[in-house]
Amino acid sequence: MNAYDFDKTIYPGDSATHFWLFCLRRRPLTLVSALRALSPLAAGLAGKLSRGEVKQALYSCLRLIPDVRAEAAAFWDSHIDRIYPWYLARKRDDDLIISASPDFLIGEACRRLGVRHIATDMDLHTGRIRGENCRGEEKVRRFRREYGEETVEEFYSDSLSDRPMMDLAERGYLVKNGAVTRLVEKNAGGGT
Repeated sequence: MNAYDFDKTIYPGDSATHFWLFCLRRRPLTLVSALRALSPLAAGLAGKLSRGEVKQALYSCLRLIPDVRAEAAAFWDSHIDRIYPWYLARKRDDDLIISASPDFLIGEACRRLGVRHIATDMDLHTGRIRGENCRGEEKVRRFRREYGEETVEEFYSDSLSDRPMMDLAERGYLVKNGAVTRLVEKNAGGGT
């Protein structure tokens, strides 16, 4: 199997942020939650809150959306065509998308693409993360829990924060601006 990060790797930008902005435009009442999220966002930028805590603050607006899954489907109706062509050209049925973005959002995109996924489990009514944010070493833990010792032939990401998955894979690649830019050398003793 090949595995891919999602945001900035096969999708241009951060889908979770794009979804949040999509909700603000369609549902003005979510602006109240958005304004409340400014303080945690600033604290996150200052390094006082984790990415997960900032994500939860941003997604507190979910409680104002009657059907979050329908909203995610509406989002992908207008955004699925943004998936990078380089990915679509090499997509295989056994691909796995592994992302820190919310499961309800990534799951809908992956369903449309016809591939499997692992993502951050988020309560649809509160925006609270259940378990750990699916990032860094957590991606490897989640992969092993779901797929055991199955081999990842290639892993693609826009960020070296995904180094643990790159080391797990036989080959890891960096992606920038919609193009595969280079093979990443494994860390000594890689394969977490």
